[in-house]
Amino acid sequence: MKPVYIPYGAYWSTPFSRWQGSFSHLHSLKFAAHVAKSALEKRQLAISQFDTAALGMSIPQKSAFYGLPWLMSALDAPLLAGPTISQACATSVRLLQTLANDIQTGGGSVALAIAADRVSNGPHIYYPAPHGPGGTGEHEDWVLDSFNFDPNTGVAMIQTAENVAAEHGITTAEQHELVLRRYEQYQEALANDAAFLKRFMDLPFSVPDARFRREQAVLNADEGIHPTTAEGLAKLKPLLEGGTVTFGGQTHPADGNAGMVLTTAEHAAELSRDPNISIQLVSFGQARVKPAFMPAAPVPAAKNALEAAGLGINDLAAIKTHNPFIINDIVFAREFAIDANKMNRFGSSLVWGHPQAPMGLRALAELIEELVIVGGGYGLFVGCAAGDSAMATIIKVDDKG
Repeated sequence: MKPVYIPYGAYWSTPFSRWQGSFSHLHSLKFAAHVAKSALEKRQLAISQFDTAALGMSIPQKSAFYGLPWLMSALDAPLLAGPTISQACATSVRLLQTLANDIQTGGGSVALAIAADRVSNGPHIYYPAPHGPGGTGEHEDWVLDSFNFDPNTGVAMIQTAENVAAEHGITTAEQHELVLRRYEQYQEALANDAAFLKRFMDLPFSVPDARFRREQAVLNADEGIHPTTAEGLAKLKPLLEGGTVTFGGQTHPADGNAGMVLTTAEHAAELSRDPNISIQLVSFGQARVKPAFMPAAPVPAAKNALEAAGLGINDLAAIKTHNPFIINDIVFAREFAIDANKMNRFGSSLVWGHPQAPMGLRALAELIEELVIVGGGYGLFVGCAAGDSAMATIIKVDDKG
């Protein structure tokens, strides 16, 4: 099947804003269209070049039933159709795999992936039940109830982390030690006036008002990241009685959106910021582990992606993970016998936050830029998702310049 490429520079992400922050008033799909229109223009990518697209979102917004077609109309592409995909924190990888399959099977040649979520102010949903007592239905808070209750196991997501910690003998002290390393790595992204972030993020970032008419705020990087020190972490207590996971050892919900272009070899160079840099999507992997052990799922997902690519873990030049719990990275490094301190250079979702759908696209943009900095090679992105599952993708960067 024909190979699929990501043109260098043909991707973007907003800063991520901690929930109830500067993006909490913005409709996530309208905001994604607003950002994408500006990002495409700055990258000299005409919307008329795209012949397929897909939208990823995991938290409903008003009128989101119309999904990708509505988004494309907002981008002045009213005849461009495609799916809307929701797979919790695996949404971005599923987006890429879906569009890669489209390109490989002749369903398009230049594809646009956009992912957006607003975790702030999530919907409160009522489900009618005419045959219930008195006709009374059921209701849920889409965000908080999903975090706190897996309908398959009946447990909260934090309990899955504690289950993995207990099985692998992971202490709070070990978690906090690696948390400090992750925050140190993010400081590298902020160095020299956030030079690394500016490789894929348009900064300073102008935050619009709800009508997208005026500037309401300006962000120079991600918003809502708290200073983290060994002394501060030592004061934190585990959230569950008898547990190990503190607030410092897990990520925070956030808002934001991201986009990425996929295409064929024939179009990759012409759409690239630097035609000497080639970025190929090599393989994908998916896995699910035993119930209530979500942070362990990235291990088999990564193994499946590596096997599909014909690679071993030591063939990778860089690894980026979605780590809602730092336990994810500890288990991953142990299982592959690698140094956890060397993963996630420039930061990770543990630090910059967790808007489910766009999180993976941002992580992949960071992975691409890290590989360009080190001169190319294979890179892995992997992350767990609701339902004790995970998805992974492997890319290859070649710099012929």
